Amino acid sequence: MWTTGRICAATMKMSWVLLLLAAFLCPVHCMTREERQKLRDQVVEMFDHAYRNYMDHAYPADELMPLTCRGRVRGLEPSRGDVDDALGKFSLTLIDTLDTLVLLNKTEEFEAAVRRVLSDVRLDNDIVVSVFETNIRVLGGLLGGHSMAVMLREGGRRMLWYEDELLHMAKDLGLRLLPAFNTSSGLPYPRVNLRHGVRGPETRTGTETETCTACAGTIILEFAALSRFTGDPIFEDHARRALDFLWEKRQRNSNLVGTTINIHSGEWVRRDSGVGAGIDSYYEYLMKAYILLGDDLFLQRFNIHYASIMKYISQPPLLLDVHIHKPLLPARTWMDSLLAFFPGLQVLKGDIRPAIETHEMLYQVTKKHNFLPEAFTTDFRVHWAQHPLRPEFAESTYFLYKATRDPYYLEVGRTVLENLNRFARVPCGFAAMKDVRTGSHEDRMDSFFLAEMFKYLFLLFAEGDDLPFDIEDYIFTTEAHLLPLSLSTAPRSQTTPAANSTAVEELDDSNFDWTCPNTHLLFPDPAFPRNFRDPIKIAVDKSCPRPSPIREPGMGRLPLRAQDFMANNPEHLELLRRMGVSLIHLKDGRVQLVQHASQAVSAIAAEDGMRFMQEMMELSSQQQKEQLPPRAVQIVSHPFFGRVVLTAGPAQFGTDLSKSSTGVRGFITVAEPYSGCAELTNAEFVQGRIALLQRGQCMFAEKARHIMKAGAIGGIVIDDNEGSSSDTAPLFQMAGDGRSTDDVTLPLLFLFHKEGNILLEALREYREVEVLLGDKARDRASLFKGKALPGALLDGSGDTEEGDCSTEQKDQGQPEPASSPPPDQSQPSTQEPDQSETAAGEEEEEKGEEVVAVAPPKEASESAAQTEAKEEPSSDKDPDRLLDALLADWQEDLEAFRQMEKDEL
Repeated sequence: MWTTGRICAATMKMSWVLLLLAAFLCPVHCMTREERQKLRDQVVEMFDHAYRNYMDHAYPADELMPLTCRGRVRGLEPSRGDVDDALGKFSLTLIDTLDTLVLLNKTEEFEAAVRRVLSDVRLDNDIVVSVFETNIRVLGGLLGGHSMAVMLREGGRRMLWYEDELLHMAKDLGLRLLPAFNTSSGLPYPRVNLRHGVRGPETRTGTETETCTACAGTIILEFAALSRFTGDPIFEDHARRALDFLWEKRQRNSNLVGTTINIHSGEWVRRDSGVGAGIDSYYEYLMKAYILLGDDLFLQRFNIHYASIMKYISQPPLLLDVHIHKPLLPARTWMDSLLAFFPGLQVLKGDIRPAIETHEMLYQVTKKHNFLPEAFTTDFRVHWAQHPLRPEFAESTYFLYKATRDPYYLEVGRTVLENLNRFARVPCGFAAMKDVRTGSHEDRMDSFFLAEMFKYLFLLFAEGDDLPFDIEDYIFTTEAHLLPLSLSTAPRSQTTPAANSTAVEELDDSNFDWTCPNTHLLFPDPAFPRNFRDPIKIAVDKSCPRPSPIREPGMGRLPLRAQDFMANNPEHLELLRRMGVSLIHLKDGRVQLVQHASQAVSAIAAEDGMRFMQEMMELSSQQQKEQLPPRAVQIVSHPFFGRVVLTAGPAQFGTDLSKSSTGVRGFITVAEPYSGCAELTNAEFVQGRIALLQRGQCMFAEKARHIMKAGAIGGIVIDDNEGSSSDTAPLFQMAGDGRSTDDVTLPLLFLFHKEGNILLEALREYREVEVLLGDKARDRASLFKGKALPGALLDGSGDTEEGDCSTEQKDQGQPEPASSPPPDQSQPSTQEPDQSETAAGEEEEEKGEEVVAVAPPKEASESAAQTEAKEEPSSDKDPDRLLDALLADWQEDLEAFRQMEKDEL
């Protein structure tokens, strides 16, 4: 939808109010009318290039393959998995483009396209398609085309022959989708066979048990429009029932919904909640259903959800997924590009400030990579590098321009236009980006590119008299198809309302707040939108100028320098608060800094905060190097012999393990102090070994220097964020300290808490643990080449060698007992009995020190206590049981490492 407004409940009459800011001062480079016209014409030329190549090289196929200049026909090309469920051999791109042709004043081409659809397209194909995609693209396209045909016919110039044929096709398709709704919950199956429905073996579907929230909740606009166009209420009734069920299944404490749900039981399968993929258009359709249909119930539900989104998910400018049952706990540390629609929805809501902030963040990410990556991290790096020419960012840009009339958004649109021409345009159309970092292409041009992208860009640059109809008379679906607002007054049969509490409750007037806000109160100063954008630009853009350490004469020094900042220092946190800088604690232990100048205690403090952020981004810029792949910590000593591999994060300084064919091999020992932030007190034990350190209290480079001074040959930093794991957190790289790190010449690796505990428990159990630090896991035969090991190991015959391992371990461990300190190195001698070791551990626990990671679990402690009187550890006598348990627990870590090594970067 292109503007904000609401329906007057008393008269059900649409009353649209543009959110215009108080007269903007034209910036220095205000776009002239001639420039806008030129860009408008460029949009039309680009559309022609894409559309004509589809018609010349692909039609009647569903989509164009622009690199090979041919059509994509399902079954003839290699399967792409779920992506191909949008293809139904029904000339998808042509149907999806119908109303775009009219909007761009191509009425002659539109008339020809309608005739082609009526003569060539069949909807009874024996093919399984996505209910969601077919609804928004094909049913929506047919209804949008019908709306345009009726508008042209009533104008008396074009389409005089048209007798609602597209509407008849739409009803036929709607009836073919209805079998998917035959569930006890009313939620549709995710797929349906266009000829056979969902029942019976010939359908090749109907066995699915779950669907995404957006898939079930993005039906109402198209189905309600179909019902009101045809007078048959069955479609709207089914869509409303699905929405009612989703509303009933929301988490009642957080008022959030999960990402996927069981269509039979209503149980949430994925309980993470956000505004991106899997949920996005569910929220959009609640708001737009209110606008199109005039039912206040939809607005009430939307506002309840929206309040929770702003409370838990929105951390301006970020939008981070959370768990619906624990909404204060982030579910992931990256964002997907589909959330780019949300600023546009916030414009419809009337909540402009967070829309400006999030949009600006997205724009800065776009400028860094030319396109919005399919997913990016909270520090704005690429997570998934693809970009299938999605239109959501252009959509929000258009909404914000309509709301603010700020010429800034015209320049944003120009950037989008130029990047499409420079990087995505190919001789046969526009190709999706396979990797935004390298500029490589993928042989695909999705139908939504023609359906949405060119609509929003054309409307952004067009003047009112450039449009063939009044755009304010229509609402956009999620696929940007045009449905007339006059449907709100169309008759609808009265049906029994769903049994839900919301339907019978008196509507709360507070839920309608901000639907039509007074923009003069929101923005008393025309410069306010720019004030919102500037801090976001600084936070994302790592190329901001280096600030001078001293402020203007008489203003004093910055109260806190970026290179001195520590996230666990209470004094630093208080200084940040005074400067309007807030911290977002991420699940993997990192923190994200965001500044809101309005939250600073004074204008001077806000300036301090601005310059602190500039310093921090400059420091980050200095630290950032080319993204490094994961590293490996491989346990090579008895009884593991290389079978346990832990995924490790690299450091951006020190020895580059990828350039070493052998890696760094040595026994591990715990540094004292464990933080490694001071000169080590157990240097004699660390010398010649790999030191274990705890994350926090100082910079990584400082830890490396301290263990290097003690004679360590390597270091492993273990995360202090309990529960963190490489299974759920993105790869973590340790940065330098803003100064030269050329003096660090040993390798330093990072382990999350789960993997670090594996090392600590092994050290506690076996006293002597040898590891190999490398860029990847080594073959076990090569690890022990030239050493006397049981033949079964060298033969690679699995795990049959453990019976002889105890003897081999004794042979390996006895030559240098003096250099083998126990994990608890508060005692200077390695000959101290086990009783003192246990007592020391208990004393440290009483002090509340962070050494619990070194201590074994309760069961392990009891086992150790029972064998204290024995000269040999029990593990040497019977390692099989413990080894099997460890291997069972750690197999997933090995799998995770292999997967990250293959795919992560």
